[in-house]
Amino acid sequence: MKKFQEPPFKQNAIALGFTLGVHAIAIVGLLFLGLSKPPEEPKKLTTILVKPEDLPSSLQQPEQQVTADKQAPEVVSPNVDPTLPENIPVAPPPPTAQQLAAEKQKAAQAQQAKLAEQKRKAEEAARAQQEEQQRKLAEAQAQKQRADAEAKRQADTKAKNEAEAKRQAEAKAKNEAEVKRRAEQNAKAEADAKARQKAEQDAKLKQQKAAENAKLQAQQDAKRKAEADAKRKADADAKAKAKAKADADAKRKADTDVKRKADADAKRKADADAKRKADADAKRKADADAKAKADADAKRKAEADAKRKADADAKAKADADAKRKADADAKRKADADAKRKADADAKAKADADAKAKADADAKRKADADAKAKAEADAKRKAEAEADAKAAAAKKAEQDAAQKKADAKRIASTAKRDFEQKIYRAWNMPSGSSGQRASARVTLSDSGAVLSVVVSASDPDVKASVEAAVRAAAPYPMPDDPVARREARSFTSSFTAK
Repeated sequence: MKKFQEPPFKQNAIALGFTLGVHAIAIVGLLFLGLSKPPEEPKKLTTILVKPEDLPSSLQQPEQQVTADKQAPEVVSPNVDPTLPENIPVAPPPPTAQQLAAEKQKAAQAQQAKLAEQKRKAEEAARAQQEEQQRKLAEAQAQKQRADAEAKRQADTKAKNEAEAKRQAEAKAKNEAEVKRRAEQNAKAEADAKARQKAEQDAKLKQQKAAENAKLQAQQDAKRKAEADAKRKADADAKAKAKAKADADAKRKADTDVKRKADADAKRKADADAKRKADADAKRKADADAKAKADADAKRKAEADAKRKADADAKAKADADAKRKADADAKRKADADAKRKADADAKAKADADAKAKADADAKRKADADAKAKAEADAKRKAEAEADAKAAAAKKAEQDAAQKKADAKRIASTAKRDFEQKIYRAWNMPSGSSGQRASARVTLSDSGAVLSVVVSASDPDVKASVEAAVRAAAPYPMPDDPVARREARSFTSSFTAK
């Protein structure tokens, strides 16, 4: 910090010049008063008593003139005759030499007292002026110190604000980056979800289409099979009908043949009877019996053939019906088995798809929950870290402020101890009671005196204060580095008692 005090030799020259000027003015004043003409003594007043009878008659009975207007009585001053001895003024006796010497001594003493008073006033004025200069200098120093402290505080505040603004900007940028990252992640997750959903929809549509195609193919196969079965059944029916027709035609032809043969035999027998009418009734009876037997045999044979044919037809029909029924049952069973298998396959596939979808949904939900939990944990951790950092910063600031206050308190205590030590080491000059001095001292870290500047109106007081400051060294410096730095420079005022 810049020092406003002038060097000691310059201060001594100013004080010496001021003292010489005051003495020169005092000597000139004394010479002027000693060489000037002493003041004249005041003239003495003599009082003369006059009796009334000694006054002129005109004064004893003054003429009283009363006007018509009742004027106030006019007082006429008495006429004094200067020739009378009693009316001649008496001159005061001239002062004696002793009186003149006493008056001159008194005037000289008054002049000396006046000069002493002027000298005292001049010294007081000079001292007051010097004290005023010292006060102004101290105020200027204090004001500069306050300005420096204020500038330092403002610089610290500005640096702190800039650091806070930088921290907030970094936090804001970090938050924006985090928001941007989360938005990108959300957009990516949404795009992935949409892609998965679309893929699932496509797969589901493909599965549905495949199931519909399979169902359509099964229906077409069943229809073709049913058509083939119907055709086969129609062919079988047609064959059965054709066989029945052929059997009926054969029976009808056999009946016709039998009837024609019987008619021929009857005609031949009638012809034989007619021809051999004469034959014996026994032969005719035998012939009749043979014919009856032959008819009975033919009829029995025809009936047996018809029955056998009917049985064969019934058996064939029963076999065809049983076969058709068996084929229908087999087909129905095969269709039922195929349908059941298709339903089971479709159900298994649907169950597998539903399970896969449920697993995918569960996994996606678990991933989303894990991601949300991780983000919440990260956010909570970041907030906890930010709170911890803010608390640590606040605690550090409070600790620094407390440490600074403690350092100032320790430095203030050390400065008071320094002043007491200087007072104890101060050898006050005789006749300096009431004299004041101000000292600015700069110390080293070990307590040694680096520089001392003393301001005092009395050179002896100034020299004694400077000697006391140096004699009191080394000073006990505080252990705390900050307090030691504060205590290295101090300004103290000393008053001689």
